[in-house]
Order: sequence, then C-alpha cells, then structure tokens
Amino acid sequence: MSSLTPASSLARRRAPTAARTRVVLTLYSGKDDLDSHRVRILLAAKGVSHELVLVEPGNLPAELVQLNPYHSTPTLVDRDLAIYEADLIGEYLEERYPHPALLPLDPQGRARVRLSLRRIEREWLSLVEPIQSGNKAQADGARKKLKEGLLAAVPAFKASKFFLNAEMTVADCALAALVWRLPALGVQLGREGHAVFEYGERFFRNPAYNRSMTDFERALRTHV
Repeated sequence: MSSLTPASSLARRRAPTAARTRVVLTLYSGKDDLDSHRVRILLAAKGVSHELVLVEPGNLPAELVQLNPYHSTPTLVDRDLAIYEADLIGEYLEERYPHPALLPLDPQGRARVRLSLRRIEREWLSLVEPIQSGNKAQADGARKKLKEGLLAAVPAFKASKFFLNAEMTVADCALAALVWRLPALGVQLGREGHAVFEYGERFFRNPAYNRSMTDFERALRTHV
C-alpha cells in the first residue's frame, strides 16, 4: 500500500542561489501555495530525495527565471529538464519513480483517478484563490460553494481509506493539501463533514506529511 514515506530527511532546503551543478532533483516551491504543497506531498509519498528551494514572491531566483518562462511555482528541475504545473510534475514523477505507484496499474483505473483529480481541481481547488484574494462577496461565495461541495462528497470520503480508492493516489496528494487548509480558509464542515476530518487526520498523523510542509503551512493550523 502506498503511504507517506517515513524517511528521515528527504528534502534538503537551501536558499535561492545562482545556477550550479545539480546532483539531485530540485523543487522550486512557494512557501504557502497549494500546488507546491501537493507536489511536496507526492515527493514524500514516493520517498524521493530532493533539494527544496522556497521562493519568495518578488524575489525570484535567477535560475528559476531562466528555467521557467512563467516564473511560477512549483517548478521541478531534473538535470537539464525543467517541469512546471503540478499535474505535469505529478505525471513525470509517476513515470520517473514508479514505486510506490500513485496511479493504478490498469488503464481504466488510471483514467478514473485522473478524472477525480481533474474534478478536485476544477470544483474545489479553484475556489481557494477567490477565498484568499477576492473581495468579501467573492470569498463568501467561494467558501460556501467549497463547503457544499465537500459535504456532498462525504459518501466518497466514507467509501474507502483514500479518496475513491483503496490505495493512495495523486488525487489524495492534492486533496490532503486542501483539507489541511480548510480551517485557515474559514471552511467549517461541522459534524456532517466528520468523514472529511478523519480522512485528513490519516495523513496529518504521519511524520512524513509534516516534513512535506513549510513552517508557514504548519502555522496555518496553529493560529486558527
């Protein structure tokens, strides 16, 4: 069964510097953005050693500017290849490091997981930005829509140990990052959403999940 790898220290952090000889994977990550977090969870699940560069907005490393035309995070660099967008990074890591698998082996199973991930992105993850950056009406509307969507999916959270699957998948990497942020986003699910809470706790109790987070992300639940 796939699970977060309880290795000692899979991510070595360094401050942004100029380009240099690369000996391991390097992940350029935001300190608090959800897409960067889901990639860090995926790396922890696969037990992949990597170098982590936390990027501050307005202070982009010269190497990131050179490698990624959009200057965005997350950006994964493997030797002379730079990959951006969380979905593409996830697909690459699944092929580059196939064990433990985070997609089913059969084509139909893989398609179902990809469809689940796409719905999570479109229906839930897309609501995070208006909650965080929109005006009050936009934030309240997105918060209400996210709460209603998660509560409507409670049967799916109850159906199996992971989301719609007996094993952990790439969809769980995205969903766990969202569930961690719910209190900070002001989304309270109450007793109706207890299955969502239990789903999250299965991840959050794992020490490797804690290591996938930045200090800023850990503080999201400390100050709510």
